[in-house]
Amino acid sequence: MQTTPGTPLSGDEPSATASGGRKTALIWSIAAVVVVLDQLSKIVIVATMPDREPIELLGGLLTITYGRNSGAAFSIGQGLTVVFTVVAIGVVVAVARLSGRVRSTGWAVALGCLVGGALGNLVDRVFRAPGPGRGEVVDWIQLPNYPVFNLADSFVVCAAIAMVVLSWRGIAWNGAGTAESDATAPAAPESTSPTHPPDPTITDPEVRSP
Repeated sequence: MQTTPGTPLSGDEPSATASGGRKTALIWSIAAVVVVLDQLSKIVIVATMPDREPIELLGGLLTITYGRNSGAAFSIGQGLTVVFTVVAIGVVVAVARLSGRVRSTGWAVALGCLVGGALGNLVDRVFRAPGPGRGEVVDWIQLPNYPVFNLADSFVVCAAIAMVVLSWRGIAWNGAGTAESDATAPAAPESTSPTHPPDPTITDPEVRSP
């Protein structure tokens, strides 16, 4: 029972901490999967596609090709590799600082995709030619009338769309507006008003004298 008004019940803080830990694990698990998928796809493309003609699939709807990009997603900002390297590092640091306070599963998934996509391209910028911080990103997915991109770009765009939808629905990153926040919210304090015994002078209408 709560003895002091405004004091959180003993079970609330561990519950919120456990929820935050699960969301943090979800963010970084998704990010790790995204990085692995992105880098594996780039390794295969670099090993097989530089000397081959683009491969058209689905009647030309999807083309597998090979390209190098010194800019941002979809070849935007060519030549600003160092700038985008710094931006990617900033995104990763910001998500790392925020991850422990995330309570929404939707936001955890979106942030995992965002940081995974940022890390996927950051790996290219750090380890690929022409040098650390200036490396060119490998792009290999081409759609009709669309710049060439990669899996990391796709996850970043999907994350941005998910964040817009979550914000539009009024779901905050800390879980406000969802059933999850209700599950970890402090319980209402129990009433401390004394219980009055029944007045013996009041006759029970169900009891009648013989």
